[in-house]
Parts: sequence; structure tokens; C-alpha cells
Amino acid sequence: MKKQLYILAIGFIALASSSCNDFLDREPLDSVPTSQYLFNENDLSAYTANMYGIFPVHAGYGLGTFNDDNDSDNQAGSSPNDLFVKGQTRVAQNGGDWDFGNIRTANYFINTVRPRLENGEIENSANNNHYLGEMYFFRAYIYAEKLISLGDFPIIKEMIADNYDAVREASKRRPRNEVARFIISDLDSAYHYMSATPPMTNRLTKDCAALLKSRIALFEGTWEKYHKGTNRVPGGPGWPGADKDYLKDFTINIEEEINYFLTQAKEAAQIVADNHALDASYSKLFNSQSLSSSTEALLWKQYDGTMTPAVNHFVVGYIQRNGGGNSGFTRSMVESFLMQDGTPIYASSDYQGDKTYENVAHGRDPRLLDNVLIPGDLLTTSATMTEAKIDKAGYYYRTPITEISENRCPTGYSIKKGLTTDPEQGPTLPATTASVVFRAAEAYLNYMEADCELNNGNLDANSMKYWEALRTRGGIAPNTIQHTIDLTDVTKENDLARYSGENLVSSTLYNIRRERRIELAAEGLRFEDLKRWRSLDMMQNYHVQGFNLWDENYKRYATPDAGLNGSNFDAPLNVIALKESGAEDSNVSAKADGVYMMPYRVLTNNIAFNGYNWNPNKYLNPIAFDHFRLTTAEEGSSDYTTSVIYQNPGWKIETNSLPEGD
Repeated sequence: MKKQLYILAIGFIALASSSCNDFLDREPLDSVPTSQYLFNENDLSAYTANMYGIFPVHAGYGLGTFNDDNDSDNQAGSSPNDLFVKGQTRVAQNGGDWDFGNIRTANYFINTVRPRLENGEIENSANNNHYLGEMYFFRAYIYAEKLISLGDFPIIKEMIADNYDAVREASKRRPRNEVARFIISDLDSAYHYMSATPPMTNRLTKDCAALLKSRIALFEGTWEKYHKGTNRVPGGPGWPGADKDYLKDFTINIEEEINYFLTQAKEAAQIVADNHALDASYSKLFNSQSLSSSTEALLWKQYDGTMTPAVNHFVVGYIQRNGGGNSGFTRSMVESFLMQDGTPIYASSDYQGDKTYENVAHGRDPRLLDNVLIPGDLLTTSATMTEAKIDKAGYYYRTPITEISENRCPTGYSIKKGLTTDPEQGPTLPATTASVVFRAAEAYLNYMEADCELNNGNLDANSMKYWEALRTRGGIAPNTIQHTIDLTDVTKENDLARYSGENLVSSTLYNIRRERRIELAAEGLRFEDLKRWRSLDMMQNYHVQGFNLWDENYKRYATPDAGLNGSNFDAPLNVIALKESGAEDSNVSAKADGVYMMPYRVLTNNIAFNGYNWNPNKYLNPIAFDHFRLTTAEEGSSDYTTSVIYQNPGWKIETNSLPEGD
């Protein structure tokens, strides 16, 4: 901890020193944090600013946050997800999610700054209180990640002494509902201390705390509802915490807990939804240079290529290069989009099928065209590496299904979200479009779902208002929500989320889940949703599918095309040989396996060649072996069963071991 604080403080020390002699006359550097640091607004601002790196934002090469849903049924990367394939996920020797570095950093700040504010050692100003609130938020965010990945987890609020017994005692896990309540308490503190308008732009606000509270409360409430009766919920049959003496007095009323969390989610979501109208444009949330005028974006990262070093990313260039970037939407995702009149595709006489991109796009929810590239879409006003060029401008014509992994769209449905046609941000060039961290639309969705869960499928006026706002902004015909619900047959939906466990959900609840899927496409929340809904149970012998390749779209590769939108290409498109699965150099799945592209059924040595099969033990990640070794009853003992830590259900305390069922 001292070393971490020394790194943060040394910049301020160096700036303050006026000569070499002055610097040498100072106290030893490792004593600076406790005696000189965190006493003024600049210190507090700098310390908390260092925590912003934990948020997912665009960075480096690739599609940035837009490929974070590759770990779900929404999108697929060039390589399969090991988690969905039997025999590929094992207990690690060390590392993993059982980590306390950021928690220590947050605890040091809270336990240092709060007393100093209360006793007057630091000015009790709005800005200083705001930074304390930020750190409560960060601790909650860190704990939320632990809750989602591991469930039960130690609740540590103080600095821990550097000795074996203290560390062992602090390692005792608490049941997940207590962890979730702790997170909510921290977010209440964050909301209390933070300002509605932060001390500087692009920092957290009170409403960010309310949004995260609604997210985590909804996660825990639905997790406990749909995993109830399993060993993944405290008090359930086989729950491993029951074997620990320190939890012998633990009790839980599961129904009360579910109701508590869903109520908290609903109340917190309403705060945000009522404070923030949706932006008029859906697409501009993701392709603008600045979101400073947005009413919907609660927190976003700004990029500036003129800084030294430059702050940029390369997302736009990957999209402009024919929509490649190691990710693509799945057939399941695309089929979830309604028709523009609110009708599901299987119930609409206007649905034209999926033999061509034009068929797929015809009459659909306009958000489909905001998220998925369609032939004729302008990619850049001045083409460089873009394949289809007309009068020097670049247009999307065919998805790069055969390129190297870095530039490939594995499914045929290329990602458009985040596209700007600015040639200065084209392939190989840095981009500076804003990266959204939190936006109010999620609060609308959180409220609707919590309301539906609390009221047995009935929706109040606020839910209908929020839902209508989302659909209207998206471009769905107004006043068609009930029309959609009435025409939905969940047995015909191509969506894992129609299930919780082995049970089909109601048409109303499914459509709320559908709205969430569509609105938050490519924003990295889908896997968490599938986990809390317990929808992955139905991922058995599951083959990821992409676009309809073999009816019509294969012609885009086999035959040069002379025109696009009635114009001539600057040069003929190259003919690309599509080699069906079965040969060593295969690049597409075989027509014999069906007309839809199957990205993992191309080469027979692909670990997912025979499909995905979910193991329910993977709803919670395993804890690495060394953490048990370092918390036994006696230091150095080889009896790892005496550790105060218990392993997550279905996993062994054994390095390189597989979960039960694999």
C-alpha cells in the first residue's frame, strides 16, 4: 500500500521541491503518504482520478468495448469462448478474481479522508466530499465485479495488518446477499457525498451511483430468484458456506431478500430515469467526438489526439475496414429485432426472410441498421483500405469472413455501432470518438424489469412510459407495446433469454429482456444478464450461427459485382474462394451443415466444432489454489481443507482440475 501511495505522491513532491537540497531534506519517501498526502483537494482529486482506469472503455487496437459481448449469444469472436466448451476451464494455481489490491486502495482513502473531513483536517467542501463519494463508488464497483464472478466474498472495510493471522481472518467469505447489501450501502454513501454536477467534466455524479445501485440490486434480486434452490444461493441445498463454523449462525429469508433487492433496483432506477431524458439520436451516442451536450450519457471518456501522449483508440478504423475486428452479431441476435410496427418477425407478413441483407433489413426496428452494417452503407468519405469504392468513397459490400482473425467478422453480421465516416479516423489511423461508460437508458430497462418481477408480470405507468420512450427513440411505431406482447410466442423465439433455468418466461418479461438485448447491443452486459437469469442452462449442443451464407450471400465472394446502388466500383471486387469445412484450408462452414454461417464449425480441430455446452458450475468462477494454501489453520500447513475459504460449488481445491460435469 505504501508503495502504491508513494507512486501517486511522488509527482506532487517533485513539483513542490524547489531545489535538490530541499528534496533531499524531506522525510523518507515511504513516510510521505501518511504524513503529507491526502490533505487537500488536489490530492483527493488525483488519488480518485487514478481509479477511473477500472472502467471498460475503448483502448488500443480492435473494436474496443463493442466486442465485449463476444462472451455471449449476441456476438461471436474469431475463436470460441473457452467457458462454453467442456474441458477448457480449470482451477488456476494463483491469481484470478480473488484479489484485493483495488479494495486496499479504496479502503486506505476512505479510512484516511473521511475522518480528516469530519475533524476538520481537510476542508469540508463540496468538492472534497465529492471525491470521498467517488471512492465509495469505486469500492462498490470493485465489489460488484467480485459478486458477479465469485458470489460470496470477504467484506473488508479496514486496512489489514501484514501478518498471517490477520489476513486469514479477513479472508472469511460472507454470503452473497450480504455482499450485495454492502455494495448498496456503499452506493448510498456515494450518492450522499457526490454532487449532481462533478467538480470537473467526465467524472462520476450522484446519478451514476443510483444507476450502478439499480444494476447490482437487479442482478442480485434476479440471481436469487432464478438460482433459488441451488448451491449457488446462500442457504440452498449443498451451499458450501454451510460447512464453515463462522457461518453456522447464518440465516436467510430468500423471498424477503429477493423483494428487497428488486425494490432497491426499482427505486434507484427511477431516480436516474426521471432525471435524464433519452438523447434524440441513438447512433450519435456511439459515434460522436463529444457527449458534453448529452442528457443520456452519465459518464463517458473523452479522447484527444493532440495531447502528449495522445489519448485515442482505433475502433473506427476497424469498422470502416468493412466492419471487421474479431467480432460479429449472431443470427440469434439479429432475429430478436422486431419489425418496425412492433411485430415479431415470425408473426409478420412483411418479413422477407434472410436470404439477403436487404431481406433482413426490410421493415425492421431501425436500431438494427444502427448496429449492423448493410450493403450500401457509407463507411468513409475517402476510402483507403475499404474494399468497395465508388468515386473514392468507401461502401460496405460484403463482410470479411475469410480475413485474418484481427480483421474478420466471423458471423457475417458486421458491427456498425460506433461508425463515423470521417477518413481522418480510418483504417490504421487513431480515432477519438467518445466511449460511453454509463447511460440512462439502462435505468429505464432496469426499472421495467424490476417492476415486472415484483408485480408478477404487471407493469405500472412508469414502466410503460420508459418502455415507450425507448421504442420511440429507437424508431418503433408508437403505442405498439401490447401488440408486441400479444403476438409473441416465446417458443418461436431464437433466444436463450426466453428461458430461466428450464422454464419459459412470460411473454411480457421476455419482451423486456428482448428490449434490453436490442437497446444495449454490443455494450458488454449480455453475459451478466444470461447468468443472473439462469438462461445458460439451455446452452446445450448449441451452435453459434451467423448470416445466411449459402442461399444468396456466397455470390458476393464468388462473383465480381459491377455495381452498388446503381454506381460502378472504382475497381472490380476480388473473387474470394469460399472453401467449405472439411479441407485443411477451409474458411467457411459447409453447406451440408445448413445455410447459416457457423464460425466454429469450419476446422475440425476447433474446440467448439461440435457446439457449446454450458456447465452450471461455471455460473461462479473457481478460486485459485494458492489462496487456500495461504489461509490454512496453521501457516505452511498442507491440509488445505482447514482454510477459512471455501471453494465455489462444483469446483475442487486442486490446481488444473475441471469442474464437476466436465
